[in-house]
Parts: sequence; structure tokens; C-alpha cells
Amino acid sequence: MKKKTDEGYVMSNATIAAMTSHTLIVQSTTREQFIDCTAPIFELVRLSQLTGGLCSIFCPHTTAGITLNENSDPDVQADMLLALKRTIPQRGWPAEGLQFRHYEINSDAHLKASLMGASVTIPIVNARMVLGRWQAIYFAEFDGPRDRELIVTLLAG
Repeated sequence: MKKKTDEGYVMSNATIAAMTSHTLIVQSTTREQFIDCTAPIFELVRLSQLTGGLCSIFCPHTTAGITLNENSDPDVQADMLLALKRTIPQRGWPAEGLQFRHYEINSDAHLKASLMGASVTIPIVNARMVLGRWQAIYFAEFDGPRDRELIVTLLAG
């Protein structure tokens, strides 16, 4: 909502927010894996001294993604990788005459990354990210091993 003041300026109810961005390097060691990135992102939030706002984590890669999932039992990540491999095999389904066309032979990685998504946003309340009891932030690698980046943006609010 805008209103005119006595001085002739137009004011709005918008809040000016502070924003910072950080690049987190993630090193995968196998073609497909989930890497828990929760601790270094928690540390970025702690160092920022934000008491409230949002933490956005963006994966700028087309063959990797970011997701939230259980951190209590590592079998969950193993089961997810198994299900993704069975659902979307690396070479497609040649027995059915359905082979991927992409020359880099990583079409499966593009599909899996799209299923995971490229970003997650987590609220910051009382200077801490609000995650569920069993939730963690996972980088999802589908075309490794290689060095990757995550862009972590902190928005005060």
C-alpha cells in the first residue's frame, strides 16, 4: 500500500531486507550419491547472526539437485539411489527399444536432477534453520565424481 506524505514522497509498506550469498563447494566421489550438507549450511547461518529470515539453497547444475530427507538412517539414501537407478537406468531401456539420445550418456542424470529439484528454502527462526526432527539437506549427485557448487543465500526478515 502506498501513501503520500506531507513532504510529497511516496512511501510503501515494503521492508528492506539484508541478503548475503555464499558458495559451498561439494565434492562427490562416485557417479551417484547423496551428500549431507546440513552442517556447513547451519554454520553459515550461525556466522550470519540472523535471528530470522530464509535460507535458500540453489544447485546450479543440470545433473545434480538438492533435497531434504531423513538423516537418521543412511539406508534411506541408499534406497533412494536404488529406486532412482531402477526407475531411470543410465542407458535407458534398450530391451524395449528406448535408448537415450544425448551424446554424453548422462540423460538419466538430467532426469534424476529434475526430479530432485534445483532449490530448497528453509525458514530461520530464533537464529536456527527450522528443519524437521529427522530432516537434513542433501546434495544429490547423479553425474560424478566432480566438484560442484551450492549457492546459499541468506535473507534477513
